[in-house]
Amino acid sequence: MAKNRVLQQWRVEDSIELYGIRNWGAGYFNVAENGDVVICPQGPKGPQIPITEIIAGLHERGYDMPVLLRVENILDARISNIHDSFRKAIKNLGYKGQYRGVFPIKVNQQQQVVEKIAQFGAHYHHGLEVGSKAELIAAISLMRDPEACLICNGYKDEEFFDLGLQAQRLGFNVHFVMEMPGELDLLLERSKALGVRPNIGVRAKLSVKAGGHWTDSGGERSTFGLGASQIVDVVDKLKSHDMLDCFRLLHYHLGSQLSNIRDIRRGVMEGARLYVGLVQEGAPMGYLDLGGGLAVDYDGSHTNYISSRNYTLDEYSTDVVEAIMSILDEQDIPHPHIITESGRATVAYYSVLLFNILDVSAVEEVQLPDELPEETPEPVRNLREVFSGITLRNLQECYNDAIYYRDEMRQLFSAGRVNLRQRTLSERFFWAIMLRIAEEKRRLKTVPRDLQDIDASLADIYYGNFSVFQSLPDSWAINQLFPIMPIHRLNEFPSRQGIISDITCDSDGRIDHFIDPQGLKHTLDLHPLRDGEEYYLGAFLVGAYQETLGDLHNLMGDTNVVSIRCGEDGNYEYVREIRGDSVADILSYVEYDPRRILDDLRGTAERAVREKRISPSERYAILQSFEDGLRGYTYFER
Repeated sequence: MAKNRVLQQWRVEDSIELYGIRNWGAGYFNVAENGDVVICPQGPKGPQIPITEIIAGLHERGYDMPVLLRVENILDARISNIHDSFRKAIKNLGYKGQYRGVFPIKVNQQQQVVEKIAQFGAHYHHGLEVGSKAELIAAISLMRDPEACLICNGYKDEEFFDLGLQAQRLGFNVHFVMEMPGELDLLLERSKALGVRPNIGVRAKLSVKAGGHWTDSGGERSTFGLGASQIVDVVDKLKSHDMLDCFRLLHYHLGSQLSNIRDIRRGVMEGARLYVGLVQEGAPMGYLDLGGGLAVDYDGSHTNYISSRNYTLDEYSTDVVEAIMSILDEQDIPHPHIITESGRATVAYYSVLLFNILDVSAVEEVQLPDELPEETPEPVRNLREVFSGITLRNLQECYNDAIYYRDEMRQLFSAGRVNLRQRTLSERFFWAIMLRIAEEKRRLKTVPRDLQDIDASLADIYYGNFSVFQSLPDSWAINQLFPIMPIHRLNEFPSRQGIISDITCDSDGRIDHFIDPQGLKHTLDLHPLRDGEEYYLGAFLVGAYQETLGDLHNLMGDTNVVSIRCGEDGNYEYVREIRGDSVADILSYVEYDPRRILDDLRGTAERAVREKRISPSERYAILQSFEDGLRGYTYFER
């Protein structure tokens, strides 16, 4: 599409179609007439905030790229959308229970994120899910709503149970979910010791398995949860302790990013059957927790592809409520409160990673010699013949010959039979052939398999000022697709095909898979850099998991984080700013003492003075530069 448009006036609408921003943006992102990406905090009909304007404000406030930008209004909207969708389904279908959403803290454990969810979510009695003692303490410190559910998952020791039971005494609506058979005995022991009758739940191992990266979260061989016979053992044990009235919740989890609504419905049906069985055993129950799984449409294709989903939020809510009703109404069982632990769908849209491009490495056409020296090796002469003989009909043959003669030259060079300049000449002919083939193959109706990936091998490398391992670890670890695009110049034709490399010295620190209407492409349409101008890209929908999973590869630390909030009049303010890690911060994380480092440097500099290699004034300047370096940002600073 882009190539066809080059002959016409490139329009903003062409960029919107090319990058699919209206498909994956969920109404929160768009492109203005001047070619800038805008944020729509209150939806497509509300005010628009140019990201370039936000970046300019950040520079004025002393912040360099990269920056993780959070938009608080979008987080509010996501919580509202989920609750409103379930409330509508409940009303339309005549469901008698209520919806109680919870946010799993593991999806984004940053204090600012969890605090805002607890504050805004209180209007809907939106709760939190925790899987460790640290998460439990964090949740207790931030929750204020006694009706919101506090779900305790994960493996729990004595202290974990004690903390949760004490929280229950403080008035929190705590539910302990049994993940393993041995947990129940300890909970009964601690509840007796503290005089608290707990709300008990179990995590069931369903037979249903969903597709995707996290398929092992479900199924009978999943790591956590109890099988049917073990759940019956829980019922019998609670009966023997006269505590069956404490059995209030059934939980299951099929996995994250469930792209196919059919899998979701099958899981709900099986979960509801188990719930009916527990009520028939005499457990009062009251809550059915479906776990997570509500997917994010990262690629905008609206399919059951792993980075998409083939359902809307309203379809999800309706299917869940309808499936539960269809099972429970058969047995005249009261409708439970429905809990979902939608983490990814809650926070993904909330955050955008912004970074600038530092440089570009490109395969460019070079001037090839008209005449070759007499001593030119035969493979080079053959490459020149291949280049001269390229036609539309022999592209595959020319491609194969070019590979063969290039490899032959490399072998001769390794054996010491050709020199560096001769090998260089062969490489120039080889890449000239590849460029010509790439141009010609666009005229083919059917492109041979070997030629399909040639564009990726010729792609420019755009060096981004960020770390994949720190800010987009799922892109590296599981090939997660994130929408990535320029955030300005979208009224211009993007004439270059590129991949993105970060500034770590690691070949894995690159992104070479991008969203496409067909599911995946290996290059991104980009603009050529201009001298003296910054070029900015944004990675969107990065609010889930990325901050928590990021590591310190090459000692690249946390980026600057800035939150904005937009008013109804379209004005916005920078409501929170968190400086990214300094060099000193990051060194201290890996057990270096910055003060000792400076002391050692002072000693080294003083020895250099004694040895007459530097003057005392030079010593001062050198030490000052190291002190400034320790205070500096771990990323490239302009």
